[in-house]
Amino acid sequence: MDYVKAFAIGGLICVVGQILIDKTKLTPARILVSFVVAGVFLQLVGLYEPLVKFAQAGATVPLTGFGYLLGKGVEKAVTENGISGIFTGGLTAAAGGLSAAIIFGFLTALIFKPHARK
Repeated sequence: MDYVKAFAIGGLICVVGQILIDKTKLTPARILVSFVVAGVFLQLVGLYEPLVKFAQAGATVPLTGFGYLLGKGVEKAVTENGISGIFTGGLTAAAGGLSAAIIFGFLTALIFKPHARK
C-alpha cells in the first residue's frame, strides 16, 4: 500500500507540473523554482510534513520535497543555532543530496563524451 500512496501523491505533483507547462506561459525553470518555493511554504505552514508521513518518497522525491528539506533544515538550524541557522540550515540539510548530484554528474562527464546537438 505504501507504493500506491507514493505513486499517487508523486503522480499528482507531476500532473500539476504538466498542467502548468501545458496551460500557462511559464517557462520550465520558473515552474521548477515555484515547486521548490511551494515546498518551503508548505513546510512553513505545517502542511507538507503530514504529506511526507503519508506518502513518504512520493512527497520527498519531487522538487517540492527539496523545498521541504530546505525549510525543515532551516527550521532545525534556527532552533539550534539562532538566527545564523537561516543561512546554514538549508545547505546542511541538503548537503548529502547535493554532494551526490555533483559527484555523479562529474563521473558521468568523465565516462561519456559530450557532443553538440544539431
